[in-house]
Amino acid sequence: TVAGTLIKNVQPAAACYPGPYQDDAECHNVDSQWTSQDFQSSTPIGLSYPTESCPVLNLTAGQQPTQNCTLGDQPVYTVNATEASHVSEGIRFAKRHNLRLVIRDTGHDLLRRSTGYGSLQIWIRYLRTGIVFQQTFSPSNRCSKSTWKGSAFQIGGGYTWSDILDEAASRGVIVVGGGTPSVGCLGGWMQGGGHGPAAHDFGLGADQVLEATVVLANGRVVTANPCQYSDLFFAIRGGGGGTYGVVISTTVKAHPTNTVAAQQLSFAPLNASYTSDFMKAVELVYNAYPELSDQGFSGYGSWALRSPTPLVYNYNYTLGDDGNDNFTTGFTHTIAIFGKSAQEAEAIFSPVASKLASSSFRQSLFFNTTYSSFPTYAAYYTALSGIASPIGSSAALGSRLLDRNALTSPRLGETLQKVVGEPEEYTSVNIVFVGGGQ
Repeated sequence: TVAGTLIKNVQPAAACYPGPYQDDAECHNVDSQWTSQDFQSSTPIGLSYPTESCPVLNLTAGQQPTQNCTLGDQPVYTVNATEASHVSEGIRFAKRHNLRLVIRDTGHDLLRRSTGYGSLQIWIRYLRTGIVFQQTFSPSNRCSKSTWKGSAFQIGGGYTWSDILDEAASRGVIVVGGGTPSVGCLGGWMQGGGHGPAAHDFGLGADQVLEATVVLANGRVVTANPCQYSDLFFAIRGGGGGTYGVVISTTVKAHPTNTVAAQQLSFAPLNASYTSDFMKAVELVYNAYPELSDQGFSGYGSWALRSPTPLVYNYNYTLGDDGNDNFTTGFTHTIAIFGKSAQEAEAIFSPVASKLASSSFRQSLFFNTTYSSFPTYAAYYTALSGIASPIGSSAALGSRLLDRNALTSPRLGETLQKVVGEPEEYTSVNIVFVGGGQ
């Protein structure tokens, strides 16, 4: 038994459609929260990038259903697990009845591995047994092969990085967490590798795991570390979320905090005739990323040709390409470096800045660059990195891993032009600049 935690799944936007769940007031409520990651992850089958099987409707704007609301590829039932035994029983039930099984934490998976047509889902978001700080890590079974001598956090269940980072800030330490604070700590993020703003300096999320509690395919609950179930310990750190078992607790490294200097750079063509200069500037920054990484920089960014929404905001210039002083074609990134001042960060970036300051670029592109200093990693993360972006829209996603040779290739510009597509395709490119380093 799962003690009454079984849920029959209903689409979050079902209230907008004719049928037993129709409720205009609730539809308005869902529509108002649709782009919130917290809202989507608080429902059993809410997703960061929903399919079109039951899109939300804006009744105020007069939208009316043009299709039926169905589950699509979503699980039919969910075990809202709040104890390890609920996970075990859910797995055993699926095995006994030969059911497709899906494991979900926050539903933040961009590759939709939190879905599965006709499946049973085990949801661990509300399985929360606490966050425990260890000043000096102590393996649960005195494992002699665990060499970490620093601090650690035991994360017991479906917490998000916002929960853990608050605890880390209060202790004056850094944990390697997701760039978005609403990402879950235990699921696909960690088990798929796990990148974040601190990954360049301390390694990926998978590198931080010291031990884990895992529910196996037979329902048994085990502790995996370098001394016991070592093959499982190896596999869950990068082998994919829910592939080898359901992780319900991890103990991760905590590192001493540090000062951070950050650069915010944005640029955009003054009008559409300068798009080629814009693309050359984007290529120039890409070319510089390997050297900037060697110097200690890392971060995130985005750019697009004719994005559906403005990318670069300008409050002093009057020639924005969308007519309201903002630019829908543009580039922006925020990169940071540990243990340096803002002046030192600016000096490190100066060779790139000199190239961007060439006369051709200055005549055709709008630029904005700022440097900031922060006394701790937590202060930097809160101000510039840990910001939850709007979600809830459908998108076709792809990714490319670019190494040093690709980033400095003379054909990089050609590659970037193909990646960004045509202006009418409204393609947006996200930059995950966290490689190198550790």
